[in-house]
Amino acid sequence: MIDTRTAPYAVFLLRVALGVMFIAHAWLKISVFTVPGFAGFLGQVGYPPILAWPIVLAEVFGGIALIMGLYSRAVAVAMLPVLIGATLVHVPNGWVFNAPNGGWEYPAFLVVATLAHALAGDGALALRPTVLPGATAGTPQHA
Repeated sequence: MIDTRTAPYAVFLLRVALGVMFIAHAWLKISVFTVPGFAGFLGQVGYPPILAWPIVLAEVFGGIALIMGLYSRAVAVAMLPVLIGATLVHVPNGWVFNAPNGGWEYPAFLVVATLAHALAGDGALALRPTVLPGATAGTPQHA
């Protein structure tokens, strides 16, 4: 049973936590690894290095959009390829994230958390809720 009184706030907390996580990962790529270093890493693991800036920008702007509640369900769906790509990069390292080069359980959890947010809705305090196909603006939306 879902408590409809508190569920929007639970989704809000999930949305903000995901947004902060995306921004933190972008900051890590910018300040620690550097974008050229991240591009080199992408090349080493078989991804096109040219994806470095789009990934960093997606994490920054996607994170901001999630925190603010700007079409956050759609943003969550748009961020899934980044998270699935990160999960696939970590699969060879094993399960636990403290394994050398990081395992895949944390990126896999983020995939599930992001998908859960997309399914659950925008949550409380969303500035621009996502309008689902077939729904009208201003109508409560249920996943």
